[in-house]
Amino acid sequence: MTSISLDSEALASIDVDAIVVGVSPAEAGPAPAAGAADLDRALDGRLAEALSALGATGKAGEITRLPALGAVTAKLIVAVGLGEAPSAEDVRRAAGAAVRSLAGTPRVAVALPGTAAGGSAADVEAVALGALLGAYSFDSYRTGGEHKSPVEEIRLIAAADGAEAAVERARVLAGSVRLVRDLVNTPPSHLSPEDLAGEAERVAGETGLSIQVLDEKALVDGGYGGIAGVGQGSVNPPRLVRLSYTHPEASKTLVLVGKGITFDSGGLSLKPAEAMDWMKSDMGGAAAVLGALSGIARLGPAVNVVGYLAIAENMPSGTAQRPSDVLRVYGGKTVEVLNTDAEGRLVLADALVRAGEDSPDLIVDVATLTGAQLVALGTRTTGVMANDDEVREKVVAAAGRAGEQSWGMPLPAELRKGLDSAVADIANISGERWGGMLVAGTFLKEFVPDGVKWAHLDIAGPAFNKGEPYGYTPKGGTGAAARTLVQIAEDVAAGIL
Repeated sequence: MTSISLDSEALASIDVDAIVVGVSPAEAGPAPAAGAADLDRALDGRLAEALSALGATGKAGEITRLPALGAVTAKLIVAVGLGEAPSAEDVRRAAGAAVRSLAGTPRVAVALPGTAAGGSAADVEAVALGALLGAYSFDSYRTGGEHKSPVEEIRLIAAADGAEAAVERARVLAGSVRLVRDLVNTPPSHLSPEDLAGEAERVAGETGLSIQVLDEKALVDGGYGGIAGVGQGSVNPPRLVRLSYTHPEASKTLVLVGKGITFDSGGLSLKPAEAMDWMKSDMGGAAAVLGALSGIARLGPAVNVVGYLAIAENMPSGTAQRPSDVLRVYGGKTVEVLNTDAEGRLVLADALVRAGEDSPDLIVDVATLTGAQLVALGTRTTGVMANDDEVREKVVAAAGRAGEQSWGMPLPAELRKGLDSAVADIANISGERWGGMLVAGTFLKEFVPDGVKWAHLDIAGPAFNKGEPYGYTPKGGTGAAARTLVQIAEDVAAGIL
């Protein structure tokens, strides 16, 4: 894992393999940003001239590499574009893009705006977190070849007050995101429901979280018909994991619920082949809850947090649930299963009802729930729904401060009628094709305990990047929602949410 430390040494003499500095657009060409002054002096004030000659413009995310040619101790200088008036997220992405571009380079110094004297701890955290996230690589199943290993050591040039604490917070958050990415990237052959529950036990042991795991027999005996029904078609039986973090000064309880489908074939309502190859990511919600709880336990906000991982593998077989089957979920409500590929809402229903027994002040569920999320909001923006408009907007704001894109969506009351069933209390899909993301949210709302505030995050697109890497986001698992959930916990502790 990439290490990060603070350093105050001059860029001209620091003993690393590469130096990262920022540049911004200017009328005369790219302008070195704050933090690059020492390096510019070592280059006789010609850094901007050299970058301009190489075609650099300073636009956000642009990477320009130039050899140091003995002017400084490092062999390579990397200038990353910041764009105009960069936000904290712009700086995070710039740091990530620069470090990601340096894969195969062991030691890197990073000096970006805000980390020098006069910057804030929040600035330092943004650079440190972006750099650490950009250094991520999933190498568990590689046996060599031409793959470049990630940067081993990052030395952050920073002198802001509170910089040490800011870097430590960045380490914790990056560790949470890394855990989620690793789990999402792990092939389903190596991550059954039992395996994911085992990973939760490992994390609980490391962080002091309390944990309870219900196996397939306990699920049936306990009346968890949603999880048991989805998992009954697989040779890998389902699990429900309950994790809890308590704080002696806490006055509120937050419950996080994550969808953990370790592989989603669609069941008997089989997905087309081209929609199935990335369904190892369908446990991204449960992974986000586990990653967030790992971070929360280390950061220690004054709030009690309970996390549920509703875990199953959705497979077709002679024992699989059938379209038109009726399940009785935890608490007794019956659901007619009209489509076995709408399985995430079934496992979440059990966990949402169970969450009511924890006397929560707020429940937040997170799930790779609908293809309709991608249609509505694309691959990078989480859809946020809630049973309270103020809660929805505060969750969107928390995501923004955490650096994750989201957008508030409505839950129109008229959509509920489409979920009416001729034989059960509710059907798991609507008879109409429109507004699928909102229909799924409407279904989940039916299982939220009365009087409890609730928000639902649909991360179907953001959880897995099928395209090229960008900023600090790699190809594959992204770690979506983990930082948002940590921020929500801190906001609840602070009385903001």
